Amino acid sequence: MQMTRPFLKLPIRFDAEALAAEVRALPQSAWVPHPTGFVGNEAVRLVTPGGQPTDEIEGPMGPTENLAACPYISEIMAELGAVWGRSRLMGLAAGREVPLHVDTHYYWRTHLRIHIPVITNPGVRFTCGEETVHMAAGECWLFDSFQWHRVENQGDAQRIHLVIDTVGGGRLPALMAAAEDGAQEARLVRPGEGRGTSLLFEQVNAPKVMSPWEMRCHLAFLVGQVNQDPLLPSVLGRVEQFIDTWAAAWAHFGTDDAGFPAYAHLIQQTRVDLAKLGGDQITLSNRWPLYHMFDQLIFQMALPRPTQQTLHAGSLATAQQRAAQAVSTATG
Repeated sequence: MQMTRPFLKLPIRFDAEALAAEVRALPQSAWVPHPTGFVGNEAVRLVTPGGQPTDEIEGPMGPTENLAACPYISEIMAELGAVWGRSRLMGLAAGREVPLHVDTHYYWRTHLRIHIPVITNPGVRFTCGEETVHMAAGECWLFDSFQWHRVENQGDAQRIHLVIDTVGGGRLPALMAAAEDGAQEARLVRPGEGRGTSLLFEQVNAPKVMSPWEMRCHLAFLVGQVNQDPLLPSVLGRVEQFIDTWAAAWAHFGTDDAGFPAYAHLIQQTRVDLAKLGGDQITLSNRWPLYHMFDQLIFQMALPRPTQQTLHAGSLATAQQRAAQAVSTATG
């Protein structure tokens, strides 16, 4: 479900007054500083790994005690019917902002982010790419987080949005398709009117060992975003060679831990070769470096990061020797 425009307003809306009353009933202790440290930004954790008080984004997700205290929010999520990742209420103080940035981490490239304003004011402006909008209370929006975006609250009161992350599912694809087709009439879902059932939470959001097919999906996405450069054919050729060799190792090891040294060696060697080729100046349409995105979407996520760190910080030479033999076996 790739976005084709900066913003997408879905043809569904919710009772803003009921939402605001539910949120205001939460204790002040439910609010915690935003993990980025941006001044004036705070959040209430609703869905987290294991339902625990953490800002981590990987691991089996579950509801927190705060979500249990918000039956209408639960009903909204059930109505949309998707499989839910990390989700929060996000507060932005008057006169403060979420600075201009791009979401490049693997988690956000594999998720959609839904914004439902709970408490807002006309001074709240959301900019994504070349567009700026004001999201009215109760509306349901998506935006393309791979474009540069920022939020400003120029009003005199705090802004609160319900921000829920998902890989998709449920009614979301149909709602997105209707929005893309220009649907204007938004169905209002008041408390008690939802058609949803129990909530579904993601249990897998990072691969143990990334499959070559997923790698090719990420590469295809980046190729569709990349700016032309004389070094680009050589760079892409080296990455395609990496994926082909990974596919051979994958056919031999799959997700077995025994393959970790071979996989780690392939990642390390490809990084070295890309550095030799140059190409650090190659950028995407959002001006983000291509090499950074190779790291974020493929190299850093292809193996569990603690495993990569252990192999590289420890006996890397030994691991590479074992890897060379393993890869030789895997590739015939």
